[in-house]
Amino acid sequence: MALRTVLLVILLVGLIGTEAELLLLGHTDGAWQVSPIALIAVSFAVLAWYGLARKPASLHALRGVMALLLVGGIIGLWLHFASNVEWARESNPSLGGFALYRAALSGAMPVLAPGVMIQLSLLGLAYTYRHPTLSGSSHQSSTPTEIL
Repeated sequence: MALRTVLLVILLVGLIGTEAELLLLGHTDGAWQVSPIALIAVSFAVLAWYGLARKPASLHALRGVMALLLVGGIIGLWLHFASNVEWARESNPSLGGFALYRAALSGAMPVLAPGVMIQLSLLGLAYTYRHPTLSGSSHQSSTPTEIL
């Protein structure tokens, strides 16, 4: 099995698992919480398009969605951290400096959980890196497994 195919399988498994976890956790309270669910759903749609079309446009769309997942993961890290800082300040107004930072990192919201979105986006971007479909050379003899 080619490395590119392994990356795609890992990406799909990660997206399925993350989507399921977010839905099972009820990560649906407002637009900020629904956005990773929506981004993953869009990722599935673009991956299906790529699976059916195998065209450069679908790979460019995949890159775009992976970039959005990357941004979403970074925003998620910040939102989880900021939420924990706010909660820590409310529960103990005397906290500050390193103690506040430490309380925020170990708070109720898992600060590093959105990092999985970053990892998935990097897998997707690695999958598209120097992809043969984007090289501009259309070989008539290429089989579907060669461009996976």
